[in-house]
Amino acid sequence: MNDAATAKEVNFDGLVGPTHNFSGLSFGNVASRDHGGQQSSPRQAALQGLAKMKAVRRMGLPQAVLPPQERPHIPTLRRLGFHGTEAQVLQTVAASAPHLLSAASSASCMWVANAATVSPFADCADGKTHFTPANLMSMFHRSIEPPITSKILRSIFSGDDFVHHDPLPASATFSDEGAANHTRFCGNYGEQGVELFVYGASVAAPEIAPAKFPARQTLEAFQAIARSHGIAADKAVFAQQNPAAIDAGVFHNDVIAVGNRNILFFHEQAFLDSNQLKNSLDLAMAGQAMEYIEVPAAAVTLEDAVKSYLFNSQLLSLPDTEGTTIVVPLECAENSRVKRYLDGLEAGDNSVKKVVYLDLRESMSNGGGPACLRLRVVLTEAQIVGMRARVFLDDDLELALETWIKAHYRETLWPQDLADPKLLSEVRTALDELTDILNLGSIYDFQA
Repeated sequence: MNDAATAKEVNFDGLVGPTHNFSGLSFGNVASRDHGGQQSSPRQAALQGLAKMKAVRRMGLPQAVLPPQERPHIPTLRRLGFHGTEAQVLQTVAASAPHLLSAASSASCMWVANAATVSPFADCADGKTHFTPANLMSMFHRSIEPPITSKILRSIFSGDDFVHHDPLPASATFSDEGAANHTRFCGNYGEQGVELFVYGASVAAPEIAPAKFPARQTLEAFQAIARSHGIAADKAVFAQQNPAAIDAGVFHNDVIAVGNRNILFFHEQAFLDSNQLKNSLDLAMAGQAMEYIEVPAAAVTLEDAVKSYLFNSQLLSLPDTEGTTIVVPLECAENSRVKRYLDGLEAGDNSVKKVVYLDLRESMSNGGGPACLRLRVVLTEAQIVGMRARVFLDDDLELALETWIKAHYRETLWPQDLADPKLLSEVRTALDELTDILNLGSIYDFQA
């Protein structure tokens, strides 16, 4: 039996991988497009991500880490018909199909908000926590991730308290991008909550869809996940993204809205019908008051929201602290309209009492902010203490990860460097050491 009284929400952040690069792969992601072809710094990216984890831990919250995946992914390139030694495969792909090398080398698994949809034990009919890895079928470079994501999640969240589902069928009908489009509302984390599933398109109403960029999440995918997880019908709310927002670069809902406990912080153009959504949430919360912080377009435009990633933020309920802290990227301080809004929010009559700005330049340049880098999982104290994997940050693990990053990551990387066989060797050496540090066992193909 889970001890609901000790339940906490834990942020599991993705470690940025050694092949972090700017290849501009993500259609519909404005930052990814704008920085394509530029030089990246894998070392700085990983250290910036680790610094965010440290900052959250220093606020008094449990903070954990998820490992990156192996890239370049040679098994994927072999499946696409490239033969020879691994060095020959890299050379041939780089010469004849460099876009495939970029895809097979992407470090996009760092954005673990897309790793899975997670329903806590208090919401599920069987009293267990359910995981469904996202199939990520809308983008080839991300569709490589689900098999290893499944292995990582099963390795960390093992035991009878957890149920692991296979990804949904990889078809347009069930296109699924995970927790980036999923938010949970509740009183205390260990009590039954309401799960909000936000989708971009549906088979039932194909005419309501963006015109410029693809809708990556479908209603049918989230309906299937809600059924599989055993979410009560009156505790599952489905809402559609505003197609105009998707066409403005809001490829996931977490680029335009974020929630925590009873707070929903969102742009007025985030949803197709905001009033209907609020009515549905109020009804599902069964008398527990919701707080809606709706940002008007007159204060922050859609363009401002996408460039600054104001809503790709973390709302944190800190221990022994009244109110909510919001963690935003440094870019929010550099946009005058967004900074003005946040100053007013911090001083205003609402639950947000403090704004924390963090430097995540490398991740932001590739299209992911604070919320993209974390997967939220509700765990009891007993589950945290009993976890076999060494993934919860403490002083020793922080030092070990910082030392590991500095020892194995390149300071700079150009997209053309992905063909270097030495890089593949460096990645494998690093990941082999990381699985020992995190006590994960053999999770990568090269370790088989």
